[in-house]
Amino acid sequence: MTDPDDSRRFTALYDAHHARVYAYAVSRAGRQLADDIVSDTFVVAWRKLGAVPDAALPWLLGVARNVVRESCRDEARQASLAAELRAWVDEADADVADGVAERALVLAALARLRDDDRELLTLMAWHDLSARDAARVVGCSTATFFVRLHRARKRLREAMTGADEVARRSQMTFSTEEYSQ
Repeated sequence: MTDPDDSRRFTALYDAHHARVYAYAVSRAGRQLADDIVSDTFVVAWRKLGAVPDAALPWLLGVARNVVRESCRDEARQASLAAELRAWVDEADADVADGVAERALVLAALARLRDDDRELLTLMAWHDLSARDAARVVGCSTATFFVRLHRARKRLREAMTGADEVARRSQMTFSTEEYSQ
């Protein structure tokens, strides 16, 4: 239940300042977004009614300003997400077989590595840790981590070369089996 005094205070606040908050929203974000900004501003005012000062207009305009800024951030996030999705679509239009083959090659090579090497490589590549942070995870100095990482990368390259050779041989075997039938 809401307190009748709170309802009256909010109604008075809304009636007194709605037009000015709306004008501010239009001046900052345009008519298309102004209604949403005003609505969000007064939702915050309702939720924080006890914190609204007697001189409420500056406080309401500050809230409206924050709502406008958050709206801009949301739009930027949406634009970034849309760009990322477009990149995925463009990537998907590329030859999928090449990506699948390369991924399979890397995963097969990673599977051949020792757990320690695999952990070093994935901390950097998949978990996006800095060398310093990854060194903390594995419990060594950054310099030692770099030496271990260098060795792990070398073993990965060797494993990828070996996996590539195995894949080529199996493909050749498959090809000759087709012709023998």
